[in-house]
Amino acid sequence: MKYKAYIGLGSNVGDHHANLQRALKLLDETPGVSVVWVSRFIETEPFGPPQSRYLNGAARVDTDLSPHQLLQRLHEIESALGRDRSNELRLGPRTCDLDIELIDELVLDDPDLTVPHPHMHERAFVLGPLAEIAPNVVHPVLGKTIARLLEELEQQQ
Repeated sequence: MKYKAYIGLGSNVGDHHANLQRALKLLDETPGVSVVWVSRFIETEPFGPPQSRYLNGAARVDTDLSPHQLLQRLHEIESALGRDRSNELRLGPRTCDLDIELIDELVLDDPDLTVPHPHMHERAFVLGPLAEIAPNVVHPVLGKTIARLLEELEQQQ
């Protein structure tokens, strides 16, 4: 089965831009994955403990991988770029953070993976880049487009 997946990208350690470009290259080189669109990268304020600003973006990929296989591959890429999930602060600095935001209209909630990402609608650093490449994609739980979710979030802030 072929899926359209939307991946959130972030980095605030080292060469942020190079980290994200390398992550995209490794993702695109993955058998069964094709990077179709990539948003601009934007600088954003971090969530969590005091730390450097993030560079964030979003990518749409077409993939034959199952959602869990895609998640595993994203973790492998993060690790290759220096992320150590076993030894990091929650919401702390990251060389590379890759999150599955959406996969088609899939709704999945298990201990390893929740799709859509449970906090995406609360985070401008996710919705901004995503709205650039997928403004009319509908959040399968909230029933609103990405553009509408971003608009509502901006009105709240």
